[in-house]
Amino acid sequence: MASRRCMQQLLLNQIKRNGIIRANNARYFSSVTEGIASSTSSSSSRHLIDLEHDYSAHNYHPVPIVFSHGKGSTIWDPEGKRYLDFLAAYSAVNQGHCHPKIMKALIEQAQTLTLSSRAFYNDKFPVFAEYLTKLFGYDMVLPMNTGAEGVETAIKLARKWGYEKKRIPKNQAMIVSCCGCFHGRTMGAISMSCDNDATRGFWPLLPGQLKVDFGDEAALKKLFEEKGEHIAGFLFEPIQGEAGVVIPPDGYLKAVRELCSKYNILMIADEIQSGIARSGRMLACDWEGVRPDVVILGKALGGGVIPVSAVLADKDVMLCIQPGEHGSTFGGNPLASAVAIASLQVVLDEKLAERSAEMGEELRRLLTKTQRQFPEIMMEVRGKGLFNAVELFSKSLFPANAYDLCIKLKERGILAKPTHNATIRLTPPLSISLDEIREGAKAFHDVLEHDLPKLVKEKPKPTAPKAQNPCDRCGRELYG
Repeated sequence: MASRRCMQQLLLNQIKRNGIIRANNARYFSSVTEGIASSTSSSSSRHLIDLEHDYSAHNYHPVPIVFSHGKGSTIWDPEGKRYLDFLAAYSAVNQGHCHPKIMKALIEQAQTLTLSSRAFYNDKFPVFAEYLTKLFGYDMVLPMNTGAEGVETAIKLARKWGYEKKRIPKNQAMIVSCCGCFHGRTMGAISMSCDNDATRGFWPLLPGQLKVDFGDEAALKKLFEEKGEHIAGFLFEPIQGEAGVVIPPDGYLKAVRELCSKYNILMIADEIQSGIARSGRMLACDWEGVRPDVVILGKALGGGVIPVSAVLADKDVMLCIQPGEHGSTFGGNPLASAVAIASLQVVLDEKLAERSAEMGEELRRLLTKTQRQFPEIMMEVRGKGLFNAVELFSKSLFPANAYDLCIKLKERGILAKPTHNATIRLTPPLSISLDEIREGAKAFHDVLEHDLPKLVKEKPKPTAPKAQNPCDRCGRELYG
């Protein structure tokens, strides 16, 4: 009896202690959340930048501006200052920030059903699958979320097709990609990369990779002749984005199509950035009227609202993947499917491909006019549609660089981002107005005329010469 009373007292004491702990925890978490709420409601740009620095991984080096509100091509920071967005989230916001038709689709679907997983059917993905495949002229789609996931999907699909249909011997399938490519930062994607920052420290990389110079038809033909029996796919960007909006020579895409057909190799176009009207066509491959075997889409497919990616192919390729061999819990979810349909309808209804072509011509005209005034600074203006870049002479910028110029552009209300040391991408939303194009081009001119001379004069010069950083794969200085 005494032992029973002792046990009961121990239990009562434990319950009492747990109650005190829970009360203390509640008071602690309440104070923490109240602190967070008060912090976010009155946060300045400087405070928010400091918070991100303190609590987020340092895997980006952003231009120091905080997005607080967006509409069309315009961004406002927490202090209410207005900017024009000339990056468009790397082409994810082709339709413009917070497009009302896309937001309407998002809100309506979010109030009905957001996720089923692919363990069950839902009533939105089948509609999206039919819409997307008919729009681009393919039999089937495999839905994913991010662009990098789409690339990984295409790699797996090509290998599986290579073993099942082409009869490549086990463990010998190869993927060919281009020097200067960018396909994401997952392991499969960086295994194709020539960017040392993306690959160093992450070895061993995925085997079965071959490299060829972008735009070099003869080199591609030679590689196919020598190793074609073991090559499953050629995965490439029709326009290289991260390399600095590099346009291939005229006829290159047609030559790629002919070579892939001749050697029974899948032509895999990464249209994540260049597709969905960015280049002035629905797909950049449309400029030469070629049809890849596999197309990877992403970014603007989600309208800047939600991650949506997709891999398109015909049945003889796509059905090499069977249940259990690939998938994604969120791929093809009803929310993403509804948003993607609305995003594509906006592109078609507002003729954004045609608009991109027209506005891109005007932007390049204005930039070329500036180049004639500053030929010693601007090496090249290049692009298609609103997929554009300006390459600068590094020596003319020294000791400044393209990032410094982007800071000065920001101070003049234009948001752009450098790629490597001497190239600035100019890729605004496709909904941008003619006046906004002119505003951006004028700011670029004014930075070169007024800000760059001060930068060159005032920025401290490094005491040691810049270290060479040749590509680990080929030994060349790709991004000098």
